Amino acid sequence: MPIKVVKPVMSPSEAVSSIEDGASIMVGGFNYGGVPYTLVEALCEAGTKDLHLIANDTVYADDRHPDGVGHGSLVVNGQVSKVTASHIGLNKVTQKLYNEGKMELELVPQGTFVERIRAGGFGLGGFLTPTGVGTVVEEGKQVMEVQGKKYILELPLKADVALIKAHRADRYGNLTYFGTSRNFNPAMATAAELVIAEVDSVVEQGEIDPNDVVTPGILVDILVLKGDSYYASRT
Repeated sequence: MPIKVVKPVMSPSEAVSSIEDGASIMVGGFNYGGVPYTLVEALCEAGTKDLHLIANDTVYADDRHPDGVGHGSLVVNGQVSKVTASHIGLNKVTQKLYNEGKMELELVPQGTFVERIRAGGFGLGGFLTPTGVGTVVEEGKQVMEVQGKKYILELPLKADVALIKAHRADRYGNLTYFGTSRNFNPAMATAAELVIAEVDSVVEQGEIDPNDVVTPGILVDILVLKGDSYYASRT
C-alpha cells in the first residue's frame, strides 16, 4: 500500500466514521489537558458501542458534570465495555458500572501504563518492572527474579485507533505539542493501527521547524481541526 505523505484533513464525524463497534481506542489526555475533545464528541454522536477505552483516566462524571467531560462522556453514554486506565477516581459512572459488573476494568500503575504503550509502539514483547510486586497488581502475571530481585513481566498495550491532541500539524502530519497537553499523546501515536490527530491549526509543509516535531507524520493518518465547544476551546 502506498504511503500517503500528505495527510487528509477531515471533519470530526468523517474521521471517526471508520471506528467500529468493539474497537479498542487510545485517547490522549491527563485530567482536562491534552484531551481530543472534538474527536471524542464526534464519537459520542456516532454512538459507537462496546469500546475498549485505553486512557490515563476517565476524566470527570459527577454531580457537577452529569454528562461527563471528554472521554468520560463515552462512559456515561454506555459506549464503553472495558476501561484500561491508571485512575478513575473522578468519574463516578466508571466506578458505578464496574461495581455493578456492567463494565470490565483494568487498573494499571501510571508509569506501567505508559511504558506498556511504549512497548506496544516499539514492537517489544514486554518489560520487567518492580512496580506492584507483592500486591494485587501481580495477580495473573508472570513474576521473574533477576539478580535476586523480583519483577513483573508487563505485556505491551496496543489499540485499533488512537485519538490524540496536538498543537500544530503540517500537511505531512508532523505534530508539535503545547505544554503539559503533550502528556500521553506522543506515546499513543506509536501504538495504534489508525492515528487521528486533533490540532489547533494545520500549516503548509516546511512551516514547522524539524527540531520542533515530536510526532513524525509517518505515524499520523488523519488530521482534524479543533472545534469550538466549551472544553475544546479551552485547550
